[in-house]
Amino acid sequence: MLLKSLSLVLSVSLFSGLLNATPAIASSLSADVPVWLQKHVGTGHNQIAPVVLDRARALYREKTQSGAVKNGCYFAMDATRPSTASNGAALSRFYVICESSKTFKAVSSGYGNGRKLARANFSNGRQCARNFSNAEGSKLTAGGAYVTAESRTSFKGYYQSTSGTKPFLRTFLLFDGEGETSNARERAIGGHRAMFLKWQCRMERPQSKHADDDGFVPFGRLVDYTSGRSNGCTTWSKPATTEILRIADGNPTTLYIYPASQDINAIAKAVKKGTSLARAGLYWNEACLAAIGTPKFWPKRTLQPIINEWRSSLPKRPPLELPLCE
Repeated sequence: MLLKSLSLVLSVSLFSGLLNATPAIASSLSADVPVWLQKHVGTGHNQIAPVVLDRARALYREKTQSGAVKNGCYFAMDATRPSTASNGAALSRFYVICESSKTFKAVSSGYGNGRKLARANFSNGRQCARNFSNAEGSKLTAGGAYVTAESRTSFKGYYQSTSGTKPFLRTFLLFDGEGETSNARERAIGGHRAMFLKWQCRMERPQSKHADDDGFVPFGRLVDYTSGRSNGCTTWSKPATTEILRIADGNPTTLYIYPASQDINAIAKAVKKGTSLARAGLYWNEACLAAIGTPKFWPKRTLQPIINEWRSSLPKRPPLELPLCE
């Protein structure tokens, strides 16, 4: 069972931390990793896998040396890890690393849920991600290099709190990608709190600056999906979101999301051949690999036409009009 295997401590050889390294080449953790950080490296709970750290540090160094980033912290994510523990608690797979202040924090994060279409099923389960893609509209996570950009705060509607009705505003931190992730803007990929407002009705609130021309605002209930999936963005709990925005809002930094397409393809080949990942110098969370079988990367050139055809086939519907709140 997957949940029973989450507590296993993995022992695998990992490949080079260079961003463009061939996955099949194994290496240990880079020798220049500070001693204080080394205790946080591993495949156990609240630890970061060596390959993920190496690539995150390589990207950060590249951007700081070029002057593109001046932030004292950087981010990383391991999307091969499971979502929740056996007790339902969200597990950590997003990392906030500040070498200047010698701090390391591991927090939970959502991965893309994907879609199930007639021509292709690229949906992901709630516990482990099998499918990844850089196609627009795929609702999947794309691994690789990113740099955080500007933030945008948007009004989502009103909700009922213990002290009355309140507006729900959510801040979205945009990401700029490189290579396969260069279409991050087109895909509206970024990071935000793992919460959305499920609309239920229109509430009359003419005094609100968010009201429409008729004086109405959407009203609904808040849905927290901290331990769940996203539409392809990186999502965090409320406390983690506050901390991450404090670090990166107005002060760009790097984010490396593992696995990239070359990792996925190499691991898929190894699984097909029955090759040991450890011997091949490859890394994937052991419990999740047992659950998903074989991971798959759907390149944009393959998946985009399928998504576009599906969209074209959808019947035209009138704009959604919410009922009036009682």
